[in-house]
Amino acid sequence: MHADGGGLYLQVTAGKEKGQLNKSWLFRYKLARRERQMGLGSFNTIGLKDAREEAERWRKVLKEGKDPIEVRDAERAGQQTAKAKSVTFKWCATAYVAAHEAGWRNAKHRQQWHNTLSTYAYPIIGNLPVDAIDTGMVMQILQPLWTEKNETASRIRGRIEKILDWATVNGHRSDGKNPAQWQGHLEHLLAARSKVHKVVNHPALPWEQIPEFMQELRRVEGLAAKCLEYTILTAARSGESRGTPWEGEINTKDRVWIVQASRMKREREHRIPLTAPALAIIEYMREVRQNDYVFPGDKGAEPLSDMALTEVIRRVNQARKKAGLPLWVDPKQENREVVPHGFRSSFRDWVDEATAYADWLAEAALAHAKGDKVEAAYKRGDALAKRRKLMEEWADYCGGEVLLQAAAE
Repeated sequence: MHADGGGLYLQVTAGKEKGQLNKSWLFRYKLARRERQMGLGSFNTIGLKDAREEAERWRKVLKEGKDPIEVRDAERAGQQTAKAKSVTFKWCATAYVAAHEAGWRNAKHRQQWHNTLSTYAYPIIGNLPVDAIDTGMVMQILQPLWTEKNETASRIRGRIEKILDWATVNGHRSDGKNPAQWQGHLEHLLAARSKVHKVVNHPALPWEQIPEFMQELRRVEGLAAKCLEYTILTAARSGESRGTPWEGEINTKDRVWIVQASRMKREREHRIPLTAPALAIIEYMREVRQNDYVFPGDKGAEPLSDMALTEVIRRVNQARKKAGLPLWVDPKQENREVVPHGFRSSFRDWVDEATAYADWLAEAALAHAKGDKVEAAYKRGDALAKRRKLMEEWADYCGGEVLLQAAAE
């Protein structure tokens, strides 16, 4: 140890290799009768002049009654905090997606996050420090969209809120109110969604026309037509039908289709009673099985594409147009061509207008969560027996016996 004066020392120690010497600067001092020493850096990087200036700085700190080591550690902590808060919103968004995408149902959801943020958020706040984002910046993103594209704007707001919450928890933002928070904050600056959001329903076929449509559908060749028929009979969402795996969901013994929670919109397992016509379609698909999905796509191990069922309806309508027959359209929506999802509305209207079944049972059949009775039905065991009777009547209305004959052919 070589003293330079004023508490500055050059410490020389033997290195790992023979003949090697390690040299470093130390500042030694006494505070409250306690001796301490603080490293100032390597002799190879800090010269004598700089070491003396450092020692002088810490002697002044010592004269103020402060502990140089504590002051240095506090400065370093402040620098780390500043560095953490200097990350950009885009960096945090990317990190948030990476941390959560494993729990999302499909790649499409991840793509939607990327697309909306890239289109609307990143151009305004993407390269800004996430700690600098305030209400005005969030409003700059949302205000132009809130009236014309309210659904999109609402989703962007929710995504920004989640990202900023993540940034706060990870130390990249100061604690405080999230500038993208709706309740108690943005609700005072933007109109309520119910005042500006226009709900556009999926074009649906009038329930009275379902039997005729089903007869025509059965004459269409191809697996997509079978999938659409199965989707209508079960009142399921088309994505649930198309993605049905052979293993783990279809129980022909108990005549039930158990859709996994991970594939449901509400992320809750949904049991659908299988009627005889629906089971007949399952058995037919088993005979022509191509991969791990009940309704396989054209390529490899994939299920049917999301456009396959829509294309079936288009082909049917093209044939009707050539024959001079009226098209399958929704008269309540300016005669727009019906879509697969619209048949759930047809089913719901049929329950309301042609049966005596309770509303909550129909909502349970559609895996909706509206009202205490629907929730109570699931808690009691999802009312499967009652829903089985409902779905059998629906299958009969759709053409029951005729459907069985067609499926067997």
